[in-house]
Amino acid sequence: MPAITVDDVLVLPRLPKLDETTSYRPVRRVTTAPSGYEGEGFPVRRAFAGVSMTDLDPFIHLDQMGEVDYAPGEPKGTSWHPHRGFETVTYMIDGIMDHQDSTGGGGTITDGDTQWMTAGSGLLHIEAPPEHLVTSGGLFHGLQLWVNLPRVAKMSAPRYQDIRGRESALLTTPDGGGLIRVIAGEVAGHRGPGSTHTPITIAHVTLQPGAELSLPWRPDFNALVYVLAGRGTVGTDRQPIHLGQLAVHGPGDALRITADRSQDGHTPTLELYLMGGLPIREPVAHYGPFVMNTRAELIQAVEDFQAGRLGVIPSGRLPHSDGQGDRP
Repeated sequence: MPAITVDDVLVLPRLPKLDETTSYRPVRRVTTAPSGYEGEGFPVRRAFAGVSMTDLDPFIHLDQMGEVDYAPGEPKGTSWHPHRGFETVTYMIDGIMDHQDSTGGGGTITDGDTQWMTAGSGLLHIEAPPEHLVTSGGLFHGLQLWVNLPRVAKMSAPRYQDIRGRESALLTTPDGGGLIRVIAGEVAGHRGPGSTHTPITIAHVTLQPGAELSLPWRPDFNALVYVLAGRGTVGTDRQPIHLGQLAVHGPGDALRITADRSQDGHTPTLELYLMGGLPIREPVAHYGPFVMNTRAELIQAVEDFQAGRLGVIPSGRLPHSDGQGDRP
């Protein structure tokens, strides 16, 4: 699980030590993601299954894609599909993924990169491994998060943000036992590169065996912790949590997470995806690839898609779809 790392975390800025008056967030519930398949048949864990929209707001959906080691000829992607009314945030941990849409946007992301697509008023979109990876096979592991858009932004023009892993803000815990990669929002004054319509924070955290993370968290944000790999505990009551589980937190000023002292050989560290945001508190009407406010808006989205008003499929693939071209 390479993502972005450093040879010596002790050279990084450190989180502040929190005092005894800190109000740590309790854990409301821990859920386990069911497994399924997406697109042309790649395995996913549905991380938000069974969690209420009230607890998730402003987030809608999260898939952990893989981790899977494909044999030659096995890597799969999605077919062309529409989106309207929200943003997709695709974070690649291992492997390579090409993106292309009907507006001419797209690109290639690989280890530690994030592709942030604001679907807004709507587009057609495809995600697929490059041809050379289909031929060779290889490791594939990533996440796709859906972030809701407020009513005023649902019909905004589509746009892309290509966030390279090296652009993430990096910091560590006071004892150097953890690495925090801030992708969007702010953690203890350190801001990630992602630009958001709604105030949110997204971070990938690695904790060494036995390490503890005491992380300040905006009190007006919700707080979701998803385990990408490893085992540990969450909250001051040290509730156990492991791969494929999501911890939904209650109110407070900080999160507390501890990695178990013993991890398995395949997963030597506890890997976490942290999400929090300011709730939008608007009605949500969700149907397939459309996230709107009302049923009438959903019907309109389907009709617009069927009438071709969300764009047409381009005649060719991206010129750098072999995943080996120049990257910014």
